[in-house]
Amino acid sequence: MKQIQSKDNPLYKKALRIAQGRKVGRETWVWLEGIHLCQAWLDRGYEVAQLWVDAERLELDQELQQLIKRVPAQQIIQLPSALMRQLSQVEHGQGVGAVAAMPEHVLGQTIHHSCVYLDRVQDPGNVGTLLRTVAAAGIDAVYLSPGCAAVWSQKVLRSAQGAHFALQLYENVSIDDFLERLCVPLYVTALEQAQSLYTMKLPPSVAWAFGNEGQGVAPALLQAASQAVYIPQSTAVESLNVAVAAAVCLFEHRRQHGVN
Repeated sequence: MKQIQSKDNPLYKKALRIAQGRKVGRETWVWLEGIHLCQAWLDRGYEVAQLWVDAERLELDQELQQLIKRVPAQQIIQLPSALMRQLSQVEHGQGVGAVAAMPEHVLGQTIHHSCVYLDRVQDPGNVGTLLRTVAAAGIDAVYLSPGCAAVWSQKVLRSAQGAHFALQLYENVSIDDFLERLCVPLYVTALEQAQSLYTMKLPPSVAWAFGNEGQGVAPALLQAASQAVYIPQSTAVESLNVAVAAAVCLFEHRRQHGVN
């Protein structure tokens, strides 16, 4: 177990850049802050390059003590509270964060499975909630268009609460690239020329497209869709939040196909 006392330590300076979302060399790193995210990462069988721990918190926190037992001692770095607070990307941190290699998934030639395509969803909270909803609905692949919030950013990671690690995530996938590979029906949410979600029989495998918070899905997706879907709702509000709409659609699909 290493100990670092100075902010000028090269390893610390590198970790600080990663935690701030800045590029470090040619490798792609991610900062996982908090006990829950670190646990979720390890539960999926992933490794960490370093586990940074507040030495003072470690003495008092049993959950933190259990966490470090899951990581090889040579990858654990203890540091004073003041340095850990500088690494932390939240106001009240838990005294732990991990530097890990970001998983990379290669875009296949065809898409034969149920999946979700996010079209210019810009709010990090919405993207994180969508990822968590997709994983909870039992779908394991999400494609994100250019213009979506960065999927591995700190705000998205915190909002998704570990859902990243249960999903295959593909960023910067253009509409053309997505449609070119798609071999299952495409369903989009729309208000015009759409059928009620609750009056249709959904196929076993579906690609769902959910669009920009203000503009909805792009015209190219609407034109390519097998079916446009609307969710019946009260006229008291104009529309549903994109993450809420996705949850309704995905869990109706799950319900229709008898998944408990």
